Amino acid sequence: MSVDNQTGMIRISDDVVATIAGLAATETPGVAAMSGGISEGLAKRLSGKNVQKGVSVEVGQLEAAIDLRVIVNFGSKIQEVCRHLQENVKEAVENMTGLNVVEVNVKVEGVAFKEEEAEETAVRIK
Repeated sequence: MSVDNQTGMIRISDDVVATIAGLAATETPGVAAMSGGISEGLAKRLSGKNVQKGVSVEVGQLEAAIDLRVIVNFGSKIQEVCRHLQENVKEAVENMTGLNVVEVNVKVEGVAFKEEEAEETAVRIK
């Protein structure tokens, strides 16, 4: 996004929009984690660019479209989690950037079980 005003130009990087969307997504109840996928890991290694895990955005002059890949918690109502996720991401991006978010597409790529979360926490604590 770039906007000209009387004092100069304002530009918001695609990476900034992706970061805002990723943070809003991980704060949504029922979302266990973002899913990076194989192609994203390869792109990160090849380009050296810090690709936002599980988030891809297309940003125009005034609008943005966001694609999210997530892992949800076992036992969560997936439809509700995804609906809340779409609302949270749309609201966060629109409030922080002024862009009109035209769509937030969500792909659920996995389900996290409590044992996996407990093991990950134990590994981080060591």
